[in-house]
Amino acid sequence: MATLIPALASCRARMTGGELRLAERLEQKLEDDYLLWYDVPVGPQQLHPDFIVLHPSRGLLILEVKDYRLSTIVQADKNEWTILDSTSGEPITVQSPFGQARHYAHAVCDALSADKRLVHPDGRYQGKLVFAWSYGVVLPNITRKQFTDAQLDGALAAHRVICSDEMAPSVEAEAFQSRLWEMFPYGIYHTLTLPQIDRVRWILFPQVRIGEQASLFDEAGSEDEVPDMLRVMDLQQEQLARSLGDGHRVIHGVAGSGKTMILGYRAEYLASANATGKPILVLCYNEPLAVMLAASMAAKGLQERVHCIHFHKWARAQLVAYGQNLPANNLAQDAFFADMVQRVIDGVTRRHIPTGQYLAVLIDEGHDFAPEWLKLVTQMVDPTTNSLLLLYDDAQRIYGDKRLKFTLKSVGIQAVGRGHSTILRINYRNTRQILRTASAIAGDLLTADEKDDDGIPLIKPISCGREGPEPIVINLPTLPEQAAKVADLLQGAHADGFAWGDMAVLCHNAKTRDLCASTLAKRKIPVQNRLGAGDYHPLENSIKVMTMKVSKGLEFPVVAVVGGEELKAGSDAALADTAARKDTARVLYVAATRATQRLILGTA
Repeated sequence: MATLIPALASCRARMTGGELRLAERLEQKLEDDYLLWYDVPVGPQQLHPDFIVLHPSRGLLILEVKDYRLSTIVQADKNEWTILDSTSGEPITVQSPFGQARHYAHAVCDALSADKRLVHPDGRYQGKLVFAWSYGVVLPNITRKQFTDAQLDGALAAHRVICSDEMAPSVEAEAFQSRLWEMFPYGIYHTLTLPQIDRVRWILFPQVRIGEQASLFDEAGSEDEVPDMLRVMDLQQEQLARSLGDGHRVIHGVAGSGKTMILGYRAEYLASANATGKPILVLCYNEPLAVMLAASMAAKGLQERVHCIHFHKWARAQLVAYGQNLPANNLAQDAFFADMVQRVIDGVTRRHIPTGQYLAVLIDEGHDFAPEWLKLVTQMVDPTTNSLLLLYDDAQRIYGDKRLKFTLKSVGIQAVGRGHSTILRINYRNTRQILRTASAIAGDLLTADEKDDDGIPLIKPISCGREGPEPIVINLPTLPEQAAKVADLLQGAHADGFAWGDMAVLCHNAKTRDLCASTLAKRKIPVQNRLGAGDYHPLENSIKVMTMKVSKGLEFPVVAVVGGEELKAGSDAALADTAARKDTARVLYVAATRATQRLILGTA
């Protein structure tokens, strides 16, 4: 069965009758190695062909579907058709469906031809695509006999047309496929490799591109040249991102599974589809992640439509915006924040703070949200859209004493049932070596515990198999010695070609953080010490130094984790308690999984 993107269930409502029938036939009659896209914006011009069909050895095919009946067509030639308007019944002139399909196909192939790895490097076909491509028209309401009798073959090449009787459910798969591939010119073409297919997707669908977080925001010149090395969402991620429909959706995903990337895609899609009206709210727990997401939206010019903010800053803004009193300044920090949130909850209850303020609410790091927070923010969704997305990974919950005991339904999240809740098990961020080390740190914290749709599952990550160097373990007796060795290794990584902005040092506590930042600064290495809110600048080309907890949600090619000695038995009296040891292991697991290419672990 072919893979259709978006999934049929999510796009069925916006398909015409003919498009739906064709989608069903393509899924049913084609094998697993066929990829299909329906009405997805393509290339730099963001064109919308009805269907794109891609097969490694067959090539790429653009299909336009026209639900015309014979009685609809007044006149047809190769350039223009006169048809009866479905609303007024009056004749109107439209572009020939064949010309429309041809235009889309040439635009697609021109974009693909810019990649030197997809064209012949020399010889007779220099600069031409190494794989076959073509285009055609589907007429789901006209039989082949009607097509011939009406002499429509004068306007459409007969071999480039599929008629209604050639896509009936009873048609054999081989016969149906033959109709598709008769549209292609004869010739000898190469079979696309998996990396080449990824390059096709990278060029045609900019939304599925993956970059390191440090360089996500600089898109200048991105269309000028295709990079030698590139990464794209895998097909499950792309299908999920494009298939998120209306209502409440929950994604349970392991560290590095692309949850935040999918959230960013969803926010951009909603903002582009709804250019006016209420904004979209993106909430997370950690301030650095909110800053990174805000920078990403600003780079796309969406900062007015998508508000990215961490939860407590949002709560304070609500109190200020609606004239509610703030907590007393003399309260301890935890008490201050708890009182602030409660004041927002009370304000909503008394209707002093309105509900339904946002077109959609997207929540990252949902595992660190208390149940009452989730119940509060679900009320902020406009009931006419009812659009909410919650991202969750219980293994990364590093705030709070115990695993949360609640159901999604109890906090107002309506994500029970097939298609509303999705599990992502594959870790794409880390190399196999880094994930193995992080999983060893986590130990039994990653024992899988599957739940029903309304529960909170604990999911064990599966490596995508990407290889890399083994993590470097620094075994030195004192923190100053560890910090000096980390500085040596980061200077070595810079000499190997990593930018300073590709690196982070994640520390057990503020004392260790300040020591590491000072050590780097003394060597004249650009460093950014994240002391508190407002101190994180993701686009700055400097090594980011921060505590392990606030790094959650971020990623860097090179990460040094300093403070691993806290896991050793007896190194800290507090860790004699099993729960405390598990909390520490959880934080170290989160820190280690921030690294995409190189990991350095400091221990004593």
